[in-house]
Amino acid sequence: MRGTSDRPRLSVFRSHGHVYCQVIDDSIGRTLAAASTRDKDVREQLSYGGNKSSAEVVGKALAERALSAGVTQVCFDRGHYQYHGRVAALADAAREAGLKL
Repeated sequence: MRGTSDRPRLSVFRSHGHVYCQVIDDSIGRTLAAASTRDKDVREQLSYGGNKSSAEVVGKALAERALSAGVTQVCFDRGHYQYHGRVAALADAAREAGLKL
């Protein structure tokens, strides 16, 4: 899966304790927006970074940052993770915040 300038790639990585995501334009090799549970402004809202509620906060933060960077739609790259739990919660929160997947 490759992201273009019209529709960049939303890449998700999750570890046991954190969730990370980036909006990447692969045609120029740049990250346009990023959010994770380790970001200071996101971390203040969470007690633990490895659950569905933290993934929702990260998804909302990423959507806000992507929209401010001028990105309205992305292709969703979940990697090898199944679409459930934290990955689905992040995608749903990004959709609710205005990002088209």
